[in-house]
Amino acid sequence: MKLFRFLRIFLTACILLTGMQSQSQWYDPDKVPKKAKAIYEKAYEQAMEGDYAASLKSLESAIQAEPKYVEAYLSRAGIYAEMKNYAQSVEDFEKALLLDAVFSATYQLPYSISLAGMGNFDKALQAINHFLLIPGLNQQSTKAANYRKSVYEFAIAYSKSHPGNGYHFKPLNLGDSVNSTHLEYFPSITVDGSKLVFTRRVQNDEDFYYSDYVQGRWSAAKPLEGKINTNLNEGAQAISQDGDWLVFTGCNYPEGQGSCDLYISYRRKNGGWTEPENLGKRINTESWESSPSLSPDKKDLYFSSNRPGGYGGKDIWVSRRLATGGWGEPENLGPAVNSSGDEGCPYMHADNQTLYFNSNGHQGYGMTDLFLSKKINDSTWSAPVNLGYPINTIDDEGSLVVASDGITSYYASDRGDTRGGLDLYQFNLREDIRAAKTIWVKGQVFDSLTRNGLPSTVELTDIRTRNIHSRLQTDEDGRYLVTLPAGRDFAFNVNRKGYLFYSDYFSISPSPADSFLTVNIPLQPIAAGASIVLKNIFFDSNKSNLNPESMNELEKVVTLMNENPKLRIQISGHTDKVGRKEDNLTLSESRAKSVLQYLVSKGVSAARLQSKGYGDSKPIATNDTEQGKSLNRRTELNVISN
Repeated sequence: MKLFRFLRIFLTACILLTGMQSQSQWYDPDKVPKKAKAIYEKAYEQAMEGDYAASLKSLESAIQAEPKYVEAYLSRAGIYAEMKNYAQSVEDFEKALLLDAVFSATYQLPYSISLAGMGNFDKALQAINHFLLIPGLNQQSTKAANYRKSVYEFAIAYSKSHPGNGYHFKPLNLGDSVNSTHLEYFPSITVDGSKLVFTRRVQNDEDFYYSDYVQGRWSAAKPLEGKINTNLNEGAQAISQDGDWLVFTGCNYPEGQGSCDLYISYRRKNGGWTEPENLGKRINTESWESSPSLSPDKKDLYFSSNRPGGYGGKDIWVSRRLATGGWGEPENLGPAVNSSGDEGCPYMHADNQTLYFNSNGHQGYGMTDLFLSKKINDSTWSAPVNLGYPINTIDDEGSLVVASDGITSYYASDRGDTRGGLDLYQFNLREDIRAAKTIWVKGQVFDSLTRNGLPSTVELTDIRTRNIHSRLQTDEDGRYLVTLPAGRDFAFNVNRKGYLFYSDYFSISPSPADSFLTVNIPLQPIAAGASIVLKNIFFDSNKSNLNPESMNELEKVVTLMNENPKLRIQISGHTDKVGRKEDNLTLSESRAKSVLQYLVSKGVSAARLQSKGYGDSKPIATNDTEQGKSLNRRTELNVISN
């Protein structure tokens, strides 16, 4: 039974009333009429049994019998606070304070908590300051009050530094198709927003359900098909961005390493999910492992664990997927993210940079709050940012997932319009705590001659920083899905032994109109006459010096030459028709030669290389548009022999 606040109301009265009776107090509990007192004692017993509704009715009867029954108002305020009806709680506290401010003074602490529950942190700070002026407070009460004071001061400072610019927090219940009279929680969603997976608890049995977003609404939720749901408890889960993997928490499984382990299941091509597999002894220990989250490229697995070697109780860890397909030794995310308290429910956004998680160890609003941290590199994270009120409250906040648009968010809550306990809700994030809007690229890699799908490696590199954004393996049919955060430029390469690599370039505007691109990729077998355009070779206008952004692409060519020691190629330079033909020819020759010289500097034999400039003589697009001119300005790799 959750009677913490209710009991505290009574205990506070017993602990703190000493010495208060003589300071112009008129209310005397011993003079309450017997009838009202008897009803009040009944209300107390009902509350102790967890029957809040009956207790509230009894307290109302006690107040009708004695309209100035201060203790009845205070106790009712405590019950309303336990029910998170903070507005009604504050109203009753203020009635009691108005009736007898001296007798009720010791209740300024719980009164301040209810004020904070309404988001009235200024008034809560005033109340706690009044409480701290009470003479003779014991050490425990002073410590609790000073803690609450620090929380309220943090909340006031946060609101001043994060004004919100008219932000309105309006969670929308996902409705009867998703929510039921049972508990729904731990939502996860695919990158295209088409499938929502969540946990539902029915009579203490946790199973996974899903709902599809079709024509603007969520379909009726169904249990996940296949062998993933059992008569054991399947808890916190995360579906991969492409919808093909599900990693989840399984507790007390017969083959488990500890109390709760992480498991994985795969979506079958013909529907349904495979029997769960334990993720093994690197991931799972004798300790507790839970609340997994996969990076969008399925390369990194984030989770919470209380294993030895952390900074507090539960920390967030990450394991990298190995080339063999297994998982590496987990790494702690470090003291920037983890604290001396508990961190859990990590969620790596589709931008592969923004991590949302909860914590009770970083400065917040009183219990477990939601935070975000940005990945600077694989081992460094930014200082956590509290998501602020009203997303965070004085109560516990659970898991949060954010859609690829960086705005739309999903979480579980027991708000006033819940169908039964925890329900799933949707809301928009405040602008300053959003992740980058992310688009996704999907398609298939295939042999240009046979049209058969080719399992291949897809690699995305940030052109400016030259850091690999993501590297992933297609499925056996060559199908892939990869995410790209908006506002950045990427080199896109696909590699497979025996084929020329594929090269493309994506410049994603800060506000892209589309959410996804379809790019089907024909790979050419290495053979005489095959050619590719090196789309990530860059020069300044009318110059032949290679820009630094070209280095990643050039290294791909070096790797191609090293892996195929008999390969001979020609680097061909081309321009648009702007300017004199003679100048264009000279420029194209100089640019092709610059590439050749770079390859020689990296150890490729000059005997295997040729360079030639064609000027504007071989256009592949019109020269009447800027886009066409851009396509004509290109560097090609042509196979001479292999």
